[in-house]
Amino acid sequence: MAAKIQAFLPSFSIPTSKPKRRFRLHTISASNSTRPSIAGRKLRAAVIGGGPAGSSAAEALASGGVETFLFERNPPSTPKPCGGAIPLCMLEEFDIPHHLIDRRVTQMRIFSPSNIAVDFGKTLKPNEFIAMLRREVLDSFLRSRAESAGATLISGLVTSLNLPTSPTAPYTINYTTKNSPRNSLAVDVVIGADGANSRVAKSIDAGDYACAIAFQERIKLSDEKMAYYENLAEMYIGNDVSPDFYAWVFPKCDHVAVGTGTVRSKHDIKLYQRAIRERAWSKINGGKVIKIEAHPIPEHPRPVRVRGRVALVGDAAGYVTKCSGEGIYFAAKSGRMCGNGVVRASEGGEKMINECDLMREYLKEWDAKYVNTFRFLDLLQRVFYGSNASREALVELCGDEYVQRMTFDSYLYKKLARGRVCDDVKLFMNTIGSLVRCGDVGTRMKGLIL
Repeated sequence: MAAKIQAFLPSFSIPTSKPKRRFRLHTISASNSTRPSIAGRKLRAAVIGGGPAGSSAAEALASGGVETFLFERNPPSTPKPCGGAIPLCMLEEFDIPHHLIDRRVTQMRIFSPSNIAVDFGKTLKPNEFIAMLRREVLDSFLRSRAESAGATLISGLVTSLNLPTSPTAPYTINYTTKNSPRNSLAVDVVIGADGANSRVAKSIDAGDYACAIAFQERIKLSDEKMAYYENLAEMYIGNDVSPDFYAWVFPKCDHVAVGTGTVRSKHDIKLYQRAIRERAWSKINGGKVIKIEAHPIPEHPRPVRVRGRVALVGDAAGYVTKCSGEGIYFAAKSGRMCGNGVVRASEGGEKMINECDLMREYLKEWDAKYVNTFRFLDLLQRVFYGSNASREALVELCGDEYVQRMTFDSYLYKKLARGRVCDDVKLFMNTIGSLVRCGDVGTRMKGLIL
């Protein structure tokens, strides 16, 4: 799911062992003097997709002097299937107005496979919360801001991308609009922010990745039942609701989002959705389903995220974390980093850029900043989501205040929290103890150590 609550999940210091790499680290250098100037015009960039990734990229490009075109296929009010949780740091970093927030979640409850409940949030400070909002509201705001910065918004569906015939020749964007079925636009740079099924990625042969499927129902509840979810979100784990992920009940403005996801058993997704409704039945009984949504979630970054003068960001690049399924913050962050990288490399839109520029100014910086976060959450998912026994151990650990503090610090501020060595050692021993008590120490500790 493009935004999930990582704060439900225990946070440890970064392991010293190295899990299997999904990212490739890049060492690239290039001389600024080798970039040719553009005579009589500015660098032209097309951003395909107007979600958090695309809008943030377009705003950065336009603000930096690049002639920018932002393509979005859906009308502004079209609902987006997403849990809608964003960390506290995103509100300030991306200047998100507080009136866009539907709910300020300060209480989380995680349910084990045997329905043991643990309250998560004891360590939150008075000014700390997880913001819940609707993607259609956030996306519309971010697109409008990109347009105000100077980007040209095109309401249309991109159908194909023609690659250039020489290193400085243009890319051609082919697209349809409501009034015109065949249109084209020549640009120098393309940023693909068009989701997990990215056409831009296919055009540059960026490779495939494994995808989970998320299924969600928006359920309108009575005022009395909504009062229960005033500032509460719930997470359910167990083989009944997902064999490798989790299910959720997230509060919105006047309804709740109830859903689940899976990688291994996509064909059974409706069975898992039925199971989460059954487990939350006493709290959602009598509600009316107002919308049903489903969408793919990338499970790891694509093999290729930059090729030529094309870069992928957000879900198109595969920037959704394992374990929590969070994607909104990383989408917006990758879009902004990529846009700023193009501005720097082109010297404010005055010079042509190339693949080495994108690799150096965007991809290398992204991997250096976030690769360990993605690896670590991949490790946690392998340890704690493999069986009901390990899930019981996860819930037991979530009751520990040190786990809660470290987890919230990591999630809310997007930095892997650094704890004291003695507390980390104690937490490691508690993890072993929980896995032993739940009868899953062998296979899970193998995953933790390797």
